[in-house]
Amino acid sequence: MTNNDNEVDVELLVIGAGVVGIYSLYRARREGFDAVALEAGENVGGVWYWNRYPEARFDSESYSYGYIHDKELFESWKWKEEFATQPEIEQYLNHVVDYYDLRQHIRTSERVISAVFDEVANKWNIRTESGLEIVARYVIAATGGLSVPNYPDIPGIESFGGTAVHTGAWPHDGIDFEGKRVAIVGNGPSGAQLLPAIVDVVERVDLYQRTPTWTTPLNNAPMTDEKRSWLSDNWDEVVTTLSTSPSGFLHPPAGKFSTEDDDAVRREFFETMWRAPGFGKLTMNYYDMTTNREVNLEFCEFLANKIRGIVKDPGTAELLIPRDHLFGAKRPPFVTNYFESFNNPNATLISLKQTPFVAIDETGIETTAGHQSYDIIVFATGFDFGTGALTRMGITGRDGLSIREDWADGPSDFGGFAAHQLPNFFFPGGPHGAGGGNYPRYSQFQVDWILDTLIYAREQGYDTFEPTEAQQQQWLDMIAALAPKSIFSPEHSHYYGANVEGKPKKFLLNPGGRAGLIEILDEVAATSDFGGALSASRELSRQGQ
Repeated sequence: MTNNDNEVDVELLVIGAGVVGIYSLYRARREGFDAVALEAGENVGGVWYWNRYPEARFDSESYSYGYIHDKELFESWKWKEEFATQPEIEQYLNHVVDYYDLRQHIRTSERVISAVFDEVANKWNIRTESGLEIVARYVIAATGGLSVPNYPDIPGIESFGGTAVHTGAWPHDGIDFEGKRVAIVGNGPSGAQLLPAIVDVVERVDLYQRTPTWTTPLNNAPMTDEKRSWLSDNWDEVVTTLSTSPSGFLHPPAGKFSTEDDDAVRREFFETMWRAPGFGKLTMNYYDMTTNREVNLEFCEFLANKIRGIVKDPGTAELLIPRDHLFGAKRPPFVTNYFESFNNPNATLISLKQTPFVAIDETGIETTAGHQSYDIIVFATGFDFGTGALTRMGITGRDGLSIREDWADGPSDFGGFAAHQLPNFFFPGGPHGAGGGNYPRYSQFQVDWILDTLIYAREQGYDTFEPTEAQQQQWLDMIAALAPKSIFSPEHSHYYGANVEGKPKKFLLNPGGRAGLIEILDEVAATSDFGGALSASRELSRQGQ
């Protein structure tokens, strides 16, 4: 690496130092690449650096979300809870960085604003807000799908005179909710986590709900020594299951279809699901829960009755019950004491279906029902999922390809981590990068494939990886063919960009799952030059003459 004040020349640049970026930097340096990472935040952690609102936590089990490539690393950290809170998650990621001595290779407070491919030099020119310029042969943009907060389109949103904050960009010195009048806009995972955390200390809190979601209990518990010992003793099996199962969890499947049980047994099984941990309500449920509309409706009615049994006010309870989508069609939140919070006289549910927003002004929020004054407005309105960070980074590839323009009607990619006309530019965990479930397990596989490919290219005399147009189209054809069969709703799910005003409703996950991804990647890797995706630049060709 050459480093001259604000000009740096490296072999491989990682953009982002969250879960995926840290692993990318670790793998790259372990394999002998001259690699550095840039991070927009003042410290590492990615989404777990920015999302630090009260009660922010995993809803995937801590040990399944964390790194599983190194048993010694796993045993060097003791998770306190099955589903860890943000402070512990941030501490863990800093521990990993120091465990592998990566901090010296990470430059923080560096937000990338431009990445332009130089076709003559066969390198990428990167520029940050601070003026730092980096030239890199390879780029891994580990910017994540949940890194660009989405704000609702409400007139006057900038005019509020109190404290206005997004859950995805929480101030590091925190917010004092004691005795305050609070509005929470949004009832997805972050809004549903925040409400119970503050309801007892505020003067009042109004939660503004656009559409209800099938929120269910997280069912968290302390991590026991027995559980840690079991994970360690069965490490190889644990890693295999997490790395090969469609969901990336350890959850045992139901092992049966709904039609194998009568009504009484199904009700007992649904009670078991209600007590299941986190995503287990999807992954441990009947095999046909997401494909059999009738059994899904039956489970929805079971959940609706649970809500009616918890929420004391019948009118509020009915407003909290979804009526426009099945369980799983919209990413369900898994939280603690969400519905119970509405039994607290401090909390009020405001349905935006009944009383839509009119405007935000200096003192609060006006709906068609009138004006409410607040000290604090929290926007728990999610992220510009999948494409948000990449389309804002000024990426320009071969032949002047602008990602912002090319992806205006939906992303064009290969494998969820690369694209035609973006030579040596990778974005693990990007659009179409995961099949749902436990994202890090998909992203680790992608990073490993990328690094293994770069190692192979180095050994075989190639220095450029770029999917061919045909390879990319094959991947996109698979997405288009299978997306309609997914449980996720184009009208409601952020996996279709439904939460972002004006965003094209294009499916942003990989509906073929892990199996579909592996099948296509194996096909690409079946030839020595990966079907034309690997090549040697003019510079490398001259060196070989």
